Amino acid sequence: MIGDISKIIILDRDGVINFDSDDYIKSVEEWNPIPNSIDAIARLSRAGYRVFIATNQSGIARKFYDVATLDAMHEKMFSLLNKVGGNIEGIVYCPHLPSQKCSCRKPAVGLLIQIEASFGVSLQGCSFVGDSLKDLECASAFGCQPILVKTGKGEGTAQCAKDLVRETPTFDNLACYVDSLLGGS
Repeated sequence: MIGDISKIIILDRDGVINFDSDDYIKSVEEWNPIPNSIDAIARLSRAGYRVFIATNQSGIARKFYDVATLDAMHEKMFSLLNKVGGNIEGIVYCPHLPSQKCSCRKPAVGLLIQIEASFGVSLQGCSFVGDSLKDLECASAFGCQPILVKTGKGEGTAQCAKDLVRETPTFDNLACYVDSLLGGS
């Protein structure tokens, strides 16, 4: 069954849901949510949205952390979401280095293809919320609506990618996007 695209949202992780670092988020202790991001995801869940995460995680290939640590970070996120009634339906990630030229590392669209195949949904036209140029390019290439948040790398993305950003709805953070989408409910 193909899902209703108006009720599907793709989120990048680092810089959108949790604080990002140029030194990578390498442990559960370093994984900390951006204020109000967990509540924003819960609001989406309660409004009937199916939320997926598509994230580049080259820290695995760089040996900064392993898959078990990444899973533990996601368990922390799920635990926080469960406390406020939120849900993320699925997480897909690219563990490769940029130099590996894989088909899943954003801005390539492999992660979105993986979501469609794994969860039986169509992502064409759905919103993809990110903070980097790679997120916006991936969304555009796949036929999703790119949404830029200014958290994480978002401010820098807004400055360096002015042509693409001019056409992209931009919000201060995930909570502000959700406020706009849900009418402040």
